[in-house]
Amino acid sequence: MALFKNGSFATDDWRTVGEGEAAPAAGHVIFTLEWWKQERHVYDGSNVAIGLLIEPATKLEDIAEDLHRFALVAVSFPKFGDGRGYSQACLLRERYGFKGELRATGDVLLDQLQIMSRCGFDSFDINDGNTIKALEEGRLTLMKHFYQPGEGAEVKVGTRPWLRRPA
Repeated sequence: MALFKNGSFATDDWRTVGEGEAAPAAGHVIFTLEWWKQERHVYDGSNVAIGLLIEPATKLEDIAEDLHRFALVAVSFPKFGDGRGYSQACLLRERYGFKGELRATGDVLLDQLQIMSRCGFDSFDINDGNTIKALEEGRLTLMKHFYQPGEGAEVKVGTRPWLRRPA
């Protein structure tokens, strides 16, 4: 897998803790939700950077009170056609105010990167060989016009009546 962040490939300092594996005393570690629910007390008062891996069916309200403890939330995309991670990203940023790193992981493809960024993702754990090759060659095609608002949206209020507006 290759980590793509800030427009280029980067070294991944994070390590995912597997099932039954002991909690490391130091480093940047990513836990599954199941691990976190059972072992969260291990890091009480710790300065270890903690990350959480969530699956598409994860109910965000179940982790909302712990979000301040995570430096990273990795959202799993088990299939490229499963769009629930986009909604999770928007909710994490907009509703729950998550300010840490938001990472897309799993079946992440080239055509999805810009839309994922607009939903709030700022890093991508890519395992698709064609996507990695295209990014290495600088072939990231970007759209310039959007119908929906997103993170860093370029839309001015009052210019497009079909945009979502607060009630």
